[in-house]
Amino acid sequence: MAELNITNDNFEAEVLKSELPVMVDFWATWCGPCKVLSPLVETLGHEYEGKIKVGKVNVDEENDLSTKYQILSIPTLKFFKNGQEVGEIIGAAPRSTIEAKLKELL
Repeated sequence: MAELNITNDNFEAEVLKSELPVMVDFWATWCGPCKVLSPLVETLGHEYEGKIKVGKVNVDEENDLSTKYQILSIPTLKFFKNGQEVGEIIGAAPRSTIEAKLKELL
């Protein structure tokens, strides 16, 4: 499954009303650590396909979402389950840290 481009318009349907847990990557094109983290997020999305949903929010294009979810530093991964935010990881965390959080969601 390709990563979803999450916007203010589809956030409720794709994240809050998702039947699967969701990992949302808040990022920007100019962010070096985001570029480092992006391939790992994509890989985990493929490995957990059918178990979790992975989406990306470009903070430069979706300022309302960035403000609502208090994104002060990027990359930030936010985790949602049953319409509720259940965790976050700030910064380019290692695979083991992200995978541990994903396993908590399942």
